Amino acid sequence: MRQQPIIEMDVHGLLVDQAIQRIEDQIRKANASTYRIRIIHGYNRGNNIQRAIYREIGHGLNPKVLRIVGGDNPGITELILREY
Repeated sequence: MRQQPIIEMDVHGLLVDQAIQRIEDQIRKANASTYRIRIIHGYNRGNNIQRAIYREIGHGLNPKVLRIVGGDNPGITELILREY
């Protein structure tokens, strides 16, 4: 089954630990056709999730994630798995 090149996931309303677990599950499931995971966490309360993404997944902690970038608005964070 072919995955989308950009996977979009919404983690609004989840606790930080729940959101990180779902994000890590999605990273594990991503195949070679996926180059980006777009995480919609929201702004204000979603900032806790955003900080946890950088703390738990960023800075080389997950070998599948090349880098983390901000999305089109402050409520979105994108994980870059490979260059397009």
